[in-house]
Amino acid sequence: MRARFPDFRLGKVLATSFTATLTERRGNAVERIPTPQRLVDWLAVNGLAVESCTTAQLELAWELRESIHAALTAAAIQGALPASAVQVINDCSIQGRAAAILTPDSNRRWRLSSASSVEDALGVIAADAISIIAGERDGKLALCASPTCQAAFFDTSQSRTRRWCDMNTCGNRQKKARFNANQRKNPGSAK
Repeated sequence: MRARFPDFRLGKVLATSFTATLTERRGNAVERIPTPQRLVDWLAVNGLAVESCTTAQLELAWELRESIHAALTAAAIQGALPASAVQVINDCSIQGRAAAILTPDSNRRWRLSSASSVEDALGVIAADAISIIAGERDGKLALCASPTCQAAFFDTSQSRTRRWCDMNTCGNRQKKARFNANQRKNPGSAK
C-alpha cells in the first residue's frame, strides 16, 4: 500500500507552485514532496515528467525550493536578495538543458535532455523564478496574509490586491476564523 501524502497545491505559476510544496512554513510545516517518487509525481503534474529521482536530486530540489522561496520573499518586500539563494537559483538554471517546444495546439511544453534528468526540470523552475524576480512577467509578488503561511505568490489579478496565496486554503481558513470569532462575540447573529 502506497503512503498517503498531502495533495499538491497547484497554481498557474511554476516557481511559486514549486515553493508551495512546503506549506505552513510558520506553523506546522507540511512537506508535500518528502520522497524522490513524490518529486517525480509533482514534476509530471507540472509538465516536467522524469522517470526517476535519486535522494541527491530530491535534496537539490529542496535546496532550490528554499532558495526560490528566500529570493521571492526578499523581492516581495523589496529587500536585498540573499546571495546564497541567487547562487543556487543561477546554478540550477545553468545546469538545466531543457528546450521549449511549441505544440500544434499553440502551447509551450518542455523537452528535457533525458527522462532521468531532474536537473533539467529544476532548471526550468529556476528560469521561471528568475523571470518573476527580474520583473519580466506581468504581475506582482506578494506574501500571503496568513500568519502561519506567509508564502510568496505571484498576483496576476487585475487589481493586484490578492491577500492569500490560495483562497481555498489560507483565505478560507482566515475567513472561517473571522466568522467564528464574530460568532463568539455575537452568538445570536447567525439566526
